[in-house]
Amino acid sequence: MAALLALAAGPLVAPAASPDGAIDQLLEQYRAAGAGDFSAARGAAAWRQRVTPADGGEPRHCGTCHGDDLRAPGRHLRTGKSIEPLAPSANPARLGELRQIEKWLLRNCKWTWGRECTAQEKGDFLQFLRTQ
Repeated sequence: MAALLALAAGPLVAPAASPDGAIDQLLEQYRAAGAGDFSAARGAAAWRQRVTPADGGEPRHCGTCHGDDLRAPGRHLRTGKSIEPLAPSANPARLGELRQIEKWLLRNCKWTWGRECTAQEKGDFLQFLRTQ
């Protein structure tokens, strides 16, 4: 009888990756790498910090491409490509995979700031993004 009920219920669907789970894992890794307490306020300030690129182009910041409202799509400055909303509240799958988060933090820090972000900076960014 239980087997019939299970078949009638249909296939099980795996839940979507949780942004909180992936973020929590990364924060633990960053702490292990020597970062201190993480701050959404520091993350927000760093997010808005304007940096002049090494090539002398126009100053930019994270919001240059991602926009001021992280619940809305952004647009890449150079390519014009649409960028999915970054806020977990608008796009829960966006920050659900460790590899993707690390890949984009590396790429975006290098493009925006001209260097890799520290473990502290990445943790502060993630704390900020959680509030969006």
